[in-house]
Amino acid sequence: MPANAPQPANPEPQVVAAVDLGSNSFHMIVAQVDDGHMRITDRLKEMVRLGAGLRPDKSLDPEVEARAIACLERFGQRLRSLPPGTVRAVGTNTLRQITPECGFVERAEAALGHPVDVIAGREEARLIYLGVAHGLAAGAERRLVVDIGGGSTEIIIGMGFSPRLRESLHMGCVSMSQRYFEDGRITARAMEKATLAGALEVRPVRELFRQSRWQTAVGTSGTIRAIAAVVRAEGWCDDGISAAALSRLREALVARGRVAALDFKGLSEERRPVFAGGVAVLCAIFETLGIEHLQVCDYALREGLIYEMAGRDQHEDVRERTVATLSRQFQIDQTHAQQVRASALDLLRQLAAPWSLQDPTHQLMLGWAARLHEIGLLVAHSQYQKHGAYLLRNADLPGFTRREQAVLAALVLGHRRKFPTQEIQSLPESLRESTEWLCLILRLAVLMRRARSGERKPCPEIEAGERALVLRFPDGWLEAHPLNRLELEQEAERLASAGFSLRFE
Repeated sequence: MPANAPQPANPEPQVVAAVDLGSNSFHMIVAQVDDGHMRITDRLKEMVRLGAGLRPDKSLDPEVEARAIACLERFGQRLRSLPPGTVRAVGTNTLRQITPECGFVERAEAALGHPVDVIAGREEARLIYLGVAHGLAAGAERRLVVDIGGGSTEIIIGMGFSPRLRESLHMGCVSMSQRYFEDGRITARAMEKATLAGALEVRPVRELFRQSRWQTAVGTSGTIRAIAAVVRAEGWCDDGISAAALSRLREALVARGRVAALDFKGLSEERRPVFAGGVAVLCAIFETLGIEHLQVCDYALREGLIYEMAGRDQHEDVRERTVATLSRQFQIDQTHAQQVRASALDLLRQLAAPWSLQDPTHQLMLGWAARLHEIGLLVAHSQYQKHGAYLLRNADLPGFTRREQAVLAALVLGHRRKFPTQEIQSLPESLRESTEWLCLILRLAVLMRRARSGERKPCPEIEAGERALVLRFPDGWLEAHPLNRLELEQEAERLASAGFSLRFE
């Protein structure tokens, strides 16, 4: 470029936000992202203790729910001006357990003004590591990362920005405090039982993590930062958390004897009720994984969400890598899958406007479903669409939310044979209609490519109605391809039972 040529204008920094609906606290951060760099401009936190309101039948205590919704309404006042797609809100351990029938997620979305995604434990671990990796100086060492939440604890081994091992354990500061210190007493016996219970939870993955030969240990989350603040204020450890300082803290908790008597410097009033449970979890992690010193990082899940959104804007979507990996692992015929994808996207271009499928997410989900529609064949050929749907619904898929996995599962289940009406009706109401249309498009694309030949198939002209389609093929094409005509006739019968009309000429 000539020296005197006008320089391209720098794009305005993008404003994005992340909301973490944790089992103990709800957090919100707003940030400006400029060329992959993040600058936090606003931060809010409220101690909601959602996990304490989870009932045995997996419903939510009304008082706790009211507290949670009120918090999200306050967050929503700050976030409602941000456009769709710039706010990522995720629910973790407690939201993974709440029964969908109680409708809490829908009420949370209405209060916040943005969608709420419930993410799996290992996906939570991946995002935590992403945040921590950006919060530390870049290095090639192998790291162990620990995050203690209200209802779960995530442990991760990673190098640089890449997690290598991820695990989500069913213990947290809220659940452990409820189980062993609910009466407010902190005895040596209760602390020992809580620590042993934590060690038992780690035991299935203990050797895997020990043998990973990590070089530095890093802790994040409110619990770990609170413990670090106490041991520093008490003069037991100036930097992070040492094993000796943690042992002294455990002894001091037992010496105090009661939750109400925890008067440590650096311990906030709101953290006090769940502090003993958090210490027990960290003691178990230290002992089972052989940690001598834990460095503390301020970045975690929320920051990971921000960097994830920035990566997607820069075409570094981890979901794309996940789909490619699944295609290789399950030996999918990738040539055929790409042909089905091409036909599906040709159909989508014609139907996007009449069926309101212009959101970029619709194209992504349809393309991924086309590439994975035969994933179940490695299990068995008979009813392979059911095997594929089960895999996509239940597997740990990095980058995908549970809601996205449910949509993918519905599309793969419905790409052949019976239309998946029941599966689609189990989705949130806002996703049902679009998933129906995408499923219909995928079915037609699979039919058009069923012969698996290299022959270029015509993309018919389409006339779309309310629940009706008319396909117009080139003159004489259907007469010259009787098998295709028969397949379309059979498909019209299947769709009629689901309330759709399909005609072709």
